[in-house]
Amino acid sequence: MDPVGADPSAPPGPLTHLSLPESSEARPQSGADGRSLPGSWTRSSPEPAAVLREGVRRCLQQQCEQTVRILHAKVAQKSYGNEKRFFCPPPCVYLAGPGWRVKSAQGQAHQAGETGPTVCGYMGLDGASSSAAETQKLNFEEQQDSREFGCAKTLYISDADKRKHFRLVLRLVLRGGRELGTFHSRLIKVISKPSQKKQSLKNTDLCISSGSKVSLFNRLRSQTVSTRYLSVEDGDFVASARQWAAFTLHLADEHCSQGDFPPREGYVRYGSLVQLVCTVTGLTLPPMIIRKVAKQCALLDVDEPISQLHKCAFQFPGGPPGGGGTYLCLATEKVVQFQASPCPKEANRALLNDSSCWTIIGTESVEFSFSTSLACTREPVTPVPLISTLELSGGGDVATLELHGENFHAGLKVWFGDVEAETMYRSPRSLVCVVPDVAAFGSDWRWLRTPITIPVSLVRADGLFYPSAFSFTYTPEYNARPGPPGAPAPAADADALLESIHHEFTRTNFHLFIQT
Repeated sequence: MDPVGADPSAPPGPLTHLSLPESSEARPQSGADGRSLPGSWTRSSPEPAAVLREGVRRCLQQQCEQTVRILHAKVAQKSYGNEKRFFCPPPCVYLAGPGWRVKSAQGQAHQAGETGPTVCGYMGLDGASSSAAETQKLNFEEQQDSREFGCAKTLYISDADKRKHFRLVLRLVLRGGRELGTFHSRLIKVISKPSQKKQSLKNTDLCISSGSKVSLFNRLRSQTVSTRYLSVEDGDFVASARQWAAFTLHLADEHCSQGDFPPREGYVRYGSLVQLVCTVTGLTLPPMIIRKVAKQCALLDVDEPISQLHKCAFQFPGGPPGGGGTYLCLATEKVVQFQASPCPKEANRALLNDSSCWTIIGTESVEFSFSTSLACTREPVTPVPLISTLELSGGGDVATLELHGENFHAGLKVWFGDVEAETMYRSPRSLVCVVPDVAAFGSDWRWLRTPITIPVSLVRADGLFYPSAFSFTYTPEYNARPGPPGAPAPAADADALLESIHHEFTRTNFHLFIQT
């Protein structure tokens, strides 16, 4: 299929293997701004495409992306009257990627004598006015892992706001006043106060399921200034007053041998054996039994589902019979074990101290990745397209790939590595592209015996590059490389394994997977 404005006598490019009629109705249609019209296939014209391809190749090789990650709680407790119940844990923003440190020709670089961060942020609630009382400025600090970290500690939602859900809005501004973009969090549910009733699985909004992300914090004597969060620093679990971490909460199998606890599905109940795994470092605490806490006592006979903002304790398995058990505890900034004592009045309770009582809350995160190194524009990078799933149709010589996600628009093109694919915009949640012919990635592919994995990314009409975590794998069909004249033919069973691979993928010789 010829691109618009191309010489009709020129040979077709190697980007597609779809054969379309040479009629004006079949050719790709686009608007004056280069954006594709809904339902039409488009591809860049040859000369700009060559320059763009070299830039995309450079982006992939140098990995010059910039990432904005927003981390926040799933629920927020409403403030009543003049009180201010600040969100706990506070919403955090991490800026990662080498692209933040690359000097740009667009005025983003430090001027002589200037100091301080090159970007500042402002966070508030969607639908709220931009007054200073409702928007908090974020001061980013560089961490040891080279990420920039900012935290909004004084955000709250008042009882005058009648919404049941809201989103956080992050506005990033570069030095000099140019706006980088506006980023939105996931939906946050508003609650009046933590539920004290016995939870039922009929109300799953507040229940916590195995495999979900949670945060744990401890607040001595209900004082906000004494709040400490379970976190990980330098390979150790710590109780941090400044920064919190998200942990994956897994239900563990109680019947497995020691040290082998495969995760299970389902909602987490008190009395279950669980494991906490740091989502960033992968560091894991030993398997522990989660207990409900009431009046500074661990309730040993409760098995109801865990709810948001419940007080809980984590008991290490084992210990002498009749003892109170050993619990996860904090001592200033250290995470230690606390030996509880049996309750003298009730046999099914263990006496705890303040430092071994934790509050549990579900967390969410959303990550936006982009690179401005190709773009010749001062327009914001948002909305950043987010790919959630890929769906392949067809195979062999004709295949299309549908991208499902959010924030799609008609100005986006799908790229396989440094090869642009013909793209059709369907809706803000759907893009469809033609899978490029594998010949575009190397003339000797037909003789290769290993699959080829190509990263999938999106490029905006002005050259803004959006990498993704998705890849596409071309799986080779079995072909023997022709030998020199007179050479003996290979044995029939010379490569039985490759032959089996060929039979397995003959019908659809493409395979999708997500890079982790």
